[in-house]
Amino acid sequence: MPASPPPRSRTRSAPPLAGYTVAVTAARRAEELGALLERRGAAVVHGPALRIAPLADDEELRDATGQLLARPPDVTVATTGIGFRGWMEAADGWGEGEALRGVLAASELLARGPKACGALRAAGLREAWSPASESSSEVLERLLARGDLAGLRIAVQLHGEPLRDFLDALRGAGAEVVPVPVYRWTGPLDPGPLDRLLDAVLSGGVDALTFTSALAAAGLYARAEERGAADDLTRVLRGRTQVACVGPVTAAPLLARDIPAYWPERFRVGALVRLLGERLPATAPVLPAAGHTLEVRGTAVLLDGELRPVSPGPMAVLRVLARRPGAVVSCADLLGCLPGGGTDEHAVEAAVARLRGALGVPSVVQTVTKRGYRIALDPATACGS
Repeated sequence: MPASPPPRSRTRSAPPLAGYTVAVTAARRAEELGALLERRGAAVVHGPALRIAPLADDEELRDATGQLLARPPDVTVATTGIGFRGWMEAADGWGEGEALRGVLAASELLARGPKACGALRAAGLREAWSPASESSSEVLERLLARGDLAGLRIAVQLHGEPLRDFLDALRGAGAEVVPVPVYRWTGPLDPGPLDRLLDAVLSGGVDALTFTSALAAAGLYARAEERGAADDLTRVLRGRTQVACVGPVTAAPLLARDIPAYWPERFRVGALVRLLGERLPATAPVLPAAGHTLEVRGTAVLLDGELRPVSPGPMAVLRVLARRPGAVVSCADLLGCLPGGGTDEHAVEAAVARLRGALGVPSVVQTVTKRGYRIALDPATACGS
């Protein structure tokens, strides 16, 4: 018998996320994130877990602006580009934009990151400092490093989250803090898309769930709790479905539930997508079987680098076989993994037949008479396992 070829390395002939389904919970920049994921081959499920409610006509924002015009701040902290621009647009609408810019220009301007810097400069202002980490905590550390902040008036542009710890720390150091709430996050007007996303996650049809804000995680769980599915959601997110966040602040409420989450070194949507493109394929079983290289992805298989879509039932069978490569798995065990269950072994036979048809190489899945099925590992690999 001729020697079997050595196992082939993971191929990248297919896009890195081909064969995977990724869920997007973002409201803002959802189209950008979805487009980046699709460009890398992912199927995208979108269900916004929250929505932005602008406060251009809100008395709370106007009152904060009036306070600053009457008593200018010594320091102004801009936390987001979209929030700061929205504040300036609202002030322009009230006829107070020029006066507000003059007041802010006379203060020390701190920007949390490059987008906030860009919004300041677009308003004709210039930041005095911005942290390389793009972290609110580093901004706080810089302010607290001054020591006693008594008598210092600090305006903090909020970004949907209340930043209670940030504001309380400044007040505890003696500062007078003026929060500026430029918009609020609320639940989606139409929960239908979010419910469909939640259903897909709970059914195991999502390989990775993405978050770009901590409030989106809170919004998803709030909806799951309304439906009595919070415990089920936690179970799924602790299992096969990966959780990818844009940064550690976003991941915090998930980590608090003991849900494994990861994020890129640079807190950017593009970096998040690139990290997903590395992490998802890294967990895919790669098996040398019947002289071919088989990579088992979420909803498809890479067979010698060629993407082969596989329907849910056959894919469920393949996942079980791939977890026990070369071992015989009984029909009874395979029956239990079929979506919706099955009534007899004929359901397993039908799923295996569809799997072989989808792969296009029937010999990859072997029938072991009266015992069950197994992946046909190449002899050299099987002997070494």
